[in-house]
Amino acid sequence: MKINALSTTKSTLVSKSPTLLNTLTRQLSDYALLMRLEKPIGIYLLLWPTLWALWIAAEGFPDPKILLIFIAGVVMMRSAGCVINDFADRKIDRHVERTKNRPLTSGRVSSAEALTLFASLTIIAFLLVLMTNWLTVGLSVIAVLFAVSYPFMKRYTYMPQLVLGMAFGMSIPMAFAAQTGDVPAIAWLLYTANVLWTLTYDTMYAITDREDDIKIGVKSTAILFGEQDRLILAILQLLTLLALFTAGQQLDLSNWFYGGLWAAGLLFLYHQFLIKDRDGERCFKAFLHNHWVGMVIFLGILCHYGYAS
Repeated sequence: MKINALSTTKSTLVSKSPTLLNTLTRQLSDYALLMRLEKPIGIYLLLWPTLWALWIAAEGFPDPKILLIFIAGVVMMRSAGCVINDFADRKIDRHVERTKNRPLTSGRVSSAEALTLFASLTIIAFLLVLMTNWLTVGLSVIAVLFAVSYPFMKRYTYMPQLVLGMAFGMSIPMAFAAQTGDVPAIAWLLYTANVLWTLTYDTMYAITDREDDIKIGVKSTAILFGEQDRLILAILQLLTLLALFTAGQQLDLSNWFYGGLWAAGLLFLYHQFLIKDRDGERCFKAFLHNHWVGMVIFLGILCHYGYAS
């Protein structure tokens, strides 16, 4: 009887193991979806300006330790930002076609789980920044405040994209602080360029949801700009290039850098072509394509410090 009981218990555990494993796998998959790990575009858009700043601050290849800290920090904070954004929008996303099946709004992940995940990612990012210096730590606190407030801004202002830009841009003064122990004026000029650029591409993203946002009362620059959206985005693109050009002049960068700016300008023209009819799918494509803008600017900086005499 005892042997039979043990055999039965063992069989029950074996039969339950695949079910437990499947449940755990599904749960981890939903966490990954909540963090948008399957869509790395946000990581790229946050990473490229961080690399601009690190290379300029170091006047070449940055401290490997600082570089690794910032790459890991970008992944952590972008993931945390996605989680807190979905938490803030959990009751809104169900009314938007593109977002109604996200893990949190569909109920596959609870609010408590989302907040725990956000806290865990933020703590890991903070532990990383503690390996730098106190100036960087202080700037990171401001960055987190911007990141946490951004998702809620769309209820109170038509400029939540500006707050996102301010959050994304904080990696630039942080990079200078970590690499040099100081935040010079040029860092804030690069910060301004990044805020303008973020405002541009996130408005393109917002155009894809404009009709749904109007119906449910969510605010965005896409709604604020209205029929003048393409013109304003073109102005923002020009201002981005102007800010970067001015930074290049002040840093006495070579033609490698300006070649990167020319490439970025051509990409901006292509984005204007994509959004000309305000088609949601093509506007979203333009948003995604901004990854290449950040990359060509970084390549210009990289080549300047690698090949300029």
